[in-house]
Amino acid sequence: MTQQPSGIDLETSVGYLVKETSSALRSSMEAVLRPLGMSITHYSCLELLAQRPGLSNSELARGTFVTRQAMNVLLLSLERDGLIVRPEQPAAGRVLPAELTAAGRRQLATASASIKAVEDRMKSALSIDEQAHLRDLLTRCVTSLRGSGE
Repeated sequence: MTQQPSGIDLETSVGYLVKETSSALRSSMEAVLRPLGMSITHYSCLELLAQRPGLSNSELARGTFVTRQAMNVLLLSLERDGLIVRPEQPAAGRVLPAELTAAGRRQLATASASIKAVEDRMKSALSIDEQAHLRDLLTRCVTSLRGSGE
């Protein structure tokens, strides 16, 4: 009895290669963040807050690809550790916008340098033009998938 081909050749599958790249990037990022006592979600949350102060729990959850519940747990931890501040009462509705503290900015600066080194290593075999082309191609892939309505 012979097996039917699955229709996907892993040697030439762009989706598989993107997933393999994502896995290698995640492992490399985790390796540099772990000694800092941070997770990728922790780092991503701080980075988002540095670039867009005042984001809500829901906005941070979407931006870091976790649930609102997981983000709430992280925000409570970051607040307890003095890395972020949130008002005790919402200005309107139920939103408690978060902002980095000085300690949060210091931790982020250290982590960002480590993450940049990982990204630079990932791109090291690509020319500047190839890096720009890769960004364009990946952006177009994301746009195509998100625009498909699925």
